[in-house]
Amino acid sequence: MRFPSAVRRDPKVDAWFAASDNPLRLMALPWFSRMRDRGADVRELIHDGQPTACAGDAAFAYVDAFKAHVNVGFFHGSALADPAGLLAGAGKRMRHVKLRWGAPVDEAALSALIDAAYEDIRMRLQVG
Repeated sequence: MRFPSAVRRDPKVDAWFAASDNPLRLMALPWFSRMRDRGADVRELIHDGQPTACAGDAAFAYVDAFKAHVNVGFFHGSALADPAGLLAGAGKRMRHVKLRWGAPVDEAALSALIDAAYEDIRMRLQVG
């Protein structure tokens, strides 16, 4: 997915995290921060109500908060190596990792997925 309107730092994304209507948004913030820190070409926007991270204008990951869990999602997640078995979903391309309050998170494995998603989209941009 391409988003030419993505910007380096979108105030709407910061507002999404600051909204007090869902405390699980704070659980998603460190993972979105990891996405933001991948490279100088990372841009962001709110897409379908979710903070979305792009390399340039090409989306690679997003976060979302629900009533009982947080999703850390990947637009081309089906192409990512997932040795820890974190990814869920059965769509053609997209996959997500579901995080719940009090449940342990394999931080190293999730960080590696974010890194891999960023590198994957950058490779796709070079090929395409």
